Amino acid sequence: MTDLKPLKIAIASGKGGTGKTTLSTNLAAFIAEQHEVVLVDLDVEEPNSGLFFKGELTHEEDIFKMIPQWDASKCTLCGICPKLCSYHAVIQLGPSILVFPELCHSCYACSELCPVDALPMIPKKTGTLRDFRIDKLNFVESRLEIGEEQAVQLISKTKKYVAATYGNVSIAIFDSPPGTSCPVMEATRDADFVILVTEPTPFGLHDLSLAVETMRTLKKPFGVVVNRYGIGNDEVIHYCREENIPLLAKIPNSRKIAELYSSGKLMYQDFPEVRQSLSDILDYCIKAVKGAKV
Repeated sequence: MTDLKPLKIAIASGKGGTGKTTLSTNLAAFIAEQHEVVLVDLDVEEPNSGLFFKGELTHEEDIFKMIPQWDASKCTLCGICPKLCSYHAVIQLGPSILVFPELCHSCYACSELCPVDALPMIPKKTGTLRDFRIDKLNFVESRLEIGEEQAVQLISKTKKYVAATYGNVSIAIFDSPPGTSCPVMEATRDADFVILVTEPTPFGLHDLSLAVETMRTLKKPFGVVVNRYGIGNDEVIHYCREENIPLLAKIPNSRKIAELYSSGKLMYQDFPEVRQSLSDILDYCIKAVKGAKV
């Protein structure tokens, strides 16, 4: 493990509710029994990894993005800014320029190219980052402000904080957003290995296939963990075999596991087979990344 600093493992899924957080929290706690690890909740629209850990808050900061603010006293209504904005965040309506902060991607084009400096950039709070310490486990989460629609910038800034603060930690676990859209791509784009969590149902297979296509497009090494194994059917298993996708583990469907989860408790301590699965998953990730870097 020492020759792979830092190893970045992203845990993702094609849909919500498959068990990303279950795997992320248990894997991070399992690693922390022997090694320092950082767990990062990048599902900023609905972070819930923190429900499983009670640690000491070591750092908290507000995260901002820069948006243009129209200065009517300087503006000549030349019409350049609406043409520049690819996201329609700046429009001209009669004698006024309207700015829609929710659509702005902070590209600075309108502000930098305004000939009279009528669109200065100002900070707008988009979320909050918190950093906790629990023995060898470092836990970082970011939470998007209510009403904010863009998660990518907050995810990006959270990753930069982690890189600057925990650059020497052996392993980083990224609990990623669900789906296959821009937030997922930002969360996984510099990961060394991606674990796709799915469930053995038709919906799980459909969304897994989308996630697989995304990871292949991003050229990311990945494997699959089947959660709640025992419900549904074996179509996910057959799909992985046909597509030559590594099947890393099968976590059984269990009422006891569900009870532990709903109580905010980790499962691997009560299930030896889950502990072994976590060990196997970690070993596979290390070997896969080590082999790729040789």
